[in-house]
Amino acid sequence: MNKVKMASEKSVTNNSRIVSLLAQLEKINADCLVDADNARYVTSKILHLAQSQEKIKKDMMAKGSTGIEVILSTLENTRDLQTTINILNILLELVAVGGNRRTSVLVSRGGTQILLQLLVNASKESPPNEELMVLLHSLLAKVGPKDRKFGVKARINGALNITLNIVKQNLQNQKLILPCLQVIRVYSTTSVNAVSLGKNGVVELIFKIIGPFSKKNTGLMKVALDTLAALLKSRTNARRAVDRGYVQMLLTIYVDWHRHDSRHRHMLIRKGILQAIKSITNIKLGRKAFLDVNGMKILYNTSQECLAVRTLDPLVNTSSLIMRKCYPKNRLPLPTIKSAFHFQLPIIPVNGPVYQLYSLPPEVDDVVDESDDNDDTETESEIENDNEEDFDQNFKNDDIETDINKLKPKHELGRPFEDLKMYEQFFPEFTEDFQIFDFDWNKKSCYHVPDYLRSSNAGECDLISKEPKPLSTNITQGGPIVVPTAEVEQSPVNHAIEIPVKETHPLQTEDCNKRPIFLGLVKNDNSMDNTLQHHSDQMNLLPSCQCLNHEIIKDFDKISLQNTSKSEQSYTSKAITKKECKSSLSEITCNKSFQHVSSCGGVLFEGRSVQLGKLCCSGPDPEEEDVSCSVSVEEQVMPEVPDALQLHDPELYIEIVKNTKSVPEYSEVAYPDYFGHIPPPFKEPILERPYGVQRTKINQDIERLIHPNDIIDRVVYDLDNVSYPVPDEGDVLKFNSKFESGNLRKVIQIRKNEYDLILNSDINSNHYHQWFYFEVSGMRAGIAYRFNIINCEKTNSQFNYGMQPLMYSVQEALSGRPWWIRVGTDICYYKNHFSRSSIAAGGQKGKSYYTITFTITFQHKDDVCYFAYHYPYTYSALMMHLQKLESTHNPQQIYFRQDTLCETLSGNSCPIVTITAMPESNYYEHICQFRNRPYIFLSARVHPGETNSSWVMKGTLEYLMSNTASAQSLRESYIFKIVPMLNPDGVINGNHRCSLSGEDLNRQWQNPNLDLHPTIYHAKGLLQYLAAIKRLPLVFCDYHGHSRKKNVFMYGCSIKETMWHTSAASCELIEDLGYRTLPKILSQTAPAFCMSSCSFVVEKSKESTARVVVWREIGVQRSYTMESTLCGCDQGKYKGLQIGTYELEEMGAKFCSGLLRLKRLTSPQEYNLPSTLFEIENELIESSCKVTSPTTYVLDEDEPRFLEEVDYSAESNDEPDVDLANNAADYEPSLQEDGLSDSEITRTHLP
Repeated sequence: MNKVKMASEKSVTNNSRIVSLLAQLEKINADCLVDADNARYVTSKILHLAQSQEKIKKDMMAKGSTGIEVILSTLENTRDLQTTINILNILLELVAVGGNRRTSVLVSRGGTQILLQLLVNASKESPPNEELMVLLHSLLAKVGPKDRKFGVKARINGALNITLNIVKQNLQNQKLILPCLQVIRVYSTTSVNAVSLGKNGVVELIFKIIGPFSKKNTGLMKVALDTLAALLKSRTNARRAVDRGYVQMLLTIYVDWHRHDSRHRHMLIRKGILQAIKSITNIKLGRKAFLDVNGMKILYNTSQECLAVRTLDPLVNTSSLIMRKCYPKNRLPLPTIKSAFHFQLPIIPVNGPVYQLYSLPPEVDDVVDESDDNDDTETESEIENDNEEDFDQNFKNDDIETDINKLKPKHELGRPFEDLKMYEQFFPEFTEDFQIFDFDWNKKSCYHVPDYLRSSNAGECDLISKEPKPLSTNITQGGPIVVPTAEVEQSPVNHAIEIPVKETHPLQTEDCNKRPIFLGLVKNDNSMDNTLQHHSDQMNLLPSCQCLNHEIIKDFDKISLQNTSKSEQSYTSKAITKKECKSSLSEITCNKSFQHVSSCGGVLFEGRSVQLGKLCCSGPDPEEEDVSCSVSVEEQVMPEVPDALQLHDPELYIEIVKNTKSVPEYSEVAYPDYFGHIPPPFKEPILERPYGVQRTKINQDIERLIHPNDIIDRVVYDLDNVSYPVPDEGDVLKFNSKFESGNLRKVIQIRKNEYDLILNSDINSNHYHQWFYFEVSGMRAGIAYRFNIINCEKTNSQFNYGMQPLMYSVQEALSGRPWWIRVGTDICYYKNHFSRSSIAAGGQKGKSYYTITFTITFQHKDDVCYFAYHYPYTYSALMMHLQKLESTHNPQQIYFRQDTLCETLSGNSCPIVTITAMPESNYYEHICQFRNRPYIFLSARVHPGETNSSWVMKGTLEYLMSNTASAQSLRESYIFKIVPMLNPDGVINGNHRCSLSGEDLNRQWQNPNLDLHPTIYHAKGLLQYLAAIKRLPLVFCDYHGHSRKKNVFMYGCSIKETMWHTSAASCELIEDLGYRTLPKILSQTAPAFCMSSCSFVVEKSKESTARVVVWREIGVQRSYTMESTLCGCDQGKYKGLQIGTYELEEMGAKFCSGLLRLKRLTSPQEYNLPSTLFEIENELIESSCKVTSPTTYVLDEDEPRFLEEVDYSAESNDEPDVDLANNAADYEPSLQEDGLSDSEITRTHLP
């Protein structure tokens, strides 16, 4: 106790003493420092206390303390050397610990200017005092980085040359030049200073200091290298270094240190040498010099020797960055980067990307713009900004709309009402009186079905032609329809069975009564009439697929379908021997009997067995059909995905494909699209990325340059050259993408089991490469094949965060496993050495491509496998699903109507679907209730590569057409207008983002062109018509896919949240928070949905998207984009799992159940339901907790860093991608605003 008391008293004594000493020093300053001896004494005492007492230092730098001002004032005014040295030591003590804050305090008190002036004054002494110079430069080296104006102040005071001359005159004095070099490094952070120092010979000076391996002066060597790297960031200095041959000198020094530093004690010195090389190679001349002195091979060999030691990873990674940067830029090995296909537009836009594409000279995309600097003229200037942090913040928020007038909803129709009346035909529910409909629910006999419930295609009106269109349009086929199958031994000849088909409607053919025996399937005559069965029954029937006759299947490479004359109206089913295949493909006889073959319809794939139907039908996983709450609540309020509808029909799919119009005139059908997909009965976890996989792949790419003789470089697939030689070797893979939604342009064999793949640009475009879908055959089992897709464009991808590509194996499907699965190892996504010209890149200099690389080991020899970016969902699949839904629904309960909204540019129909419940009767009050139901407007697939949006839409459609009580309640609550595919042409032709106009249709909603964007023009017209008749949809939602984030989430529109992200005040805005209701409901009910990823900010770059235009112009408050991940989930029930079609379809169903909850929240009085049904709703409304997931900036990437510290951009000079903007501040509404009930919140009041 006494010790504590004594310590306390001592502390008080010391504190009082420092106060007393500072007071004495202040008095000495007031007397103009006439008493130098006293000043020395007082400063020495202060120094002693500062060195011995940490509390003294804290008190002197504390807020409100005048100690630092007194010390600086004394330093500025004294002329006594010892007093100056004492004060400099005091300042060094003060900033030694807790340096960042204390140094900032020193800078804010004017310390930088005082120190620089002292340096100038001290330099006038001849010779300058060494101790003073060491202390001054040591202090400046600490203060400089914290003063943004340090470079300017030093240059104005003339301190640059003073420090440089000290180094020149004291090269052998390590103690003195060490802090001087540290200060020069700080000087050099300003480009003007770096150039000035370079002109005065600082680069040459530093090369006199650094040298080969030595155990002496390693600290000086490290500082000199750091200073050199900073100086060489100036292009002028870098060119000077190249001209003097310093690139080779640095490489020689690096190799010497690498060889002699066997215990790796000097890794920082070795990394410093690499950093200097890295700075030089930022310019074109530096890269050329690096290649000329064989730098690639030197760094490659040294980095390979470092791989075994994990602590040397910084050296390996820096070497990798240098080699990637110096790898010569090449153009893609294509005749043109424009699409391999061309579609003549009805009109050419007067501006925009398509106009620019048509205006480009033909040789532009053959030019590689390798330069990332101007070697002829250079203007290096210094841009000083007093508010750098504010500037950065403004940059991050630059895309957020700040103009309140632009954020205010306009509610303008944009078109005269007389023009909009053309859309009356899509709303027959307004006029239908149902007087001829039989509402006898108990009647089991045949009933009359009115025309509006029949296939609306029979009398549909095209908005372009204004003429009725028949059910099946007679179009000229581009060739036979071919379905590939797997075989045991691949023959070099593509065999086909040519089967004549009747030109009349195939279902009316009577003479074709035999099933095509090559499928070897069991035929069930009642298969089309069977009632729907649970998905678990399907899984139990999977083994029945063994009935597929493999002895027949293996003898065929392709299955062909052709139209022939009417006289050829029967099928000839024949088996082929390999010998016969090589000789003739004409008349082939079958010598085998097939017990499983029975009669079928009159076209090639007419009829199907129960087993096939089960296999092709997607539905929920029985393991997921668990009920967490009471049955009465969950069955009505939170239904899982309804029992699977048998929507897949291979025969119907073939018929639809024949009427689908594509630019390349596809003549084949991909087997997965024909046979169908069901979710696999197992979960697929997000892939854990092995450490070092990226640099391994990059090193393999670098080996191509170092060992060019090891590269095969043979084209094995080429859409641009139809006469390319098809490899006939047995160990060379064969590729194909000539089917609907396929995308693969060229394949080059690099090594024996490695292939470079090039994707096709969107038609009428020279970019947008991300979606891929192609076929591979001719593989060997157990061999690892590497695939590199080398012309991707996004700067990052979920392939770097656990996503895998998808594969569909034909042999697996024939064995009862017809599903897409996630496959691939050693997956990564990185920048490669291919680039395009700045003109072709739309003005972005040095636009580089990226590589998706993955390794596949096939299970079966000579299989036929398909690979895709995501689960394919073709236009023909949609049309098939819609026809199946229409043919299987109960017209007494469900009002279903399918119309053609318009024709696309290539003549395909864009379907629009209306779904609601039939009125209870044809009484007046029931008809009124039917007509007055609020509208829900849904759309999807505006971007063809976002196939997950179609799977979500499929789940929505199946839910709406199901027979569950909750689905019926939902239909009775709303009228659904659904455009399930806004971009049919893009989907059909394998585009990633654009339509045939070469434009992103989701950027055309502000001013769509009737001739170029018909689907957007008419979809917007439907909404404008609803607005004109005062029937605004309650919800508008556009389904999308997201390539960079996980989970499912929504983007909405809010004025207040948008303004909150800017400097503008938003606290005075009162806004209805109803836009948050549906996302919050989904976060409670949908396992894949993540509220924390949702955003309601309006960006300038998104002002022409559907979400913003429908909100701003049409006036729909709940206007959303719902984004579904392409990868998987990192929260909730599916955390750590990759997303599949089951989860996507479930999301579509959960969206529907969320709409039912939304109805109950907004109008609960309309329902006479038990209170338990509102348990979750009331919980949400009455919850007093704040928003746990505040708004995040919509373009944020939320992925963690890898242990492998590799820069994915390879220090490119590309323009920054707007999708990589940083997080803006979070928004947290008040408790009052957090409620879910629309009625409890006042409407928006804007100033």
